Amino acid sequence: MPRTSDATRPVILQAAYKLFRRRGFFRVGMDEIAGAAGVTKRTLYYHFDSKDALLTAVLASQHERTFADFQNYGIDLSGGADALIDKLFEGLVKWSSKPRWAGSGFTRLAIELADLSGHPARSIARQHKALMERNLEAMLARANVPAPKERARELIMLIEGAMVMILIHGDRNYCTAAVDAAKRLVGGAGPAA
Repeated sequence: MPRTSDATRPVILQAAYKLFRRRGFFRVGMDEIAGAAGVTKRTLYYHFDSKDALLTAVLASQHERTFADFQNYGIDLSGGADALIDKLFEGLVKWSSKPRWAGSGFTRLAIELADLSGHPARSIARQHKALMERNLEAMLARANVPAPKERARELIMLIEGAMVMILIHGDRNYCTAAVDAAKRLVGGAGPAA
């Protein structure tokens, strides 16, 4: 168990993140999170006054990490838009190859909380996805892709769709189909259907 308050909070966030990703928000209880974090339930509630507050903090923390990683995709655009697309989907193939992969936590939790439109975690998920889309738009603009805002929205839909289809079918070849479609969208040399 962490000895300081500053060290305890990240441990709780990480334990909750793992449990929420594996089992979903509604199927995980605060007792289970406290046990996984190695803290008492009282300590857990000292840091987060509710499960909703904990989920919101988990997503805010994950947003910072994910966004920092995503920004690295556009650092070197020497290969142009096609290289960026290859890198994006190679990342998805690698990510989806991990044991117990469950897709995007932001997407899964937004779907799980679909009937709670005002839930703060849905707001964070919405902000996260919008920021990722704007960042992709900026990368496409730097790669001189025409209509980068429209292409970014289409690419985000391909990425999300590929994630869902991989989850449903367990087949990472959906990334290959998404790469081909993405390259056609940006005017690259993707194979014709």
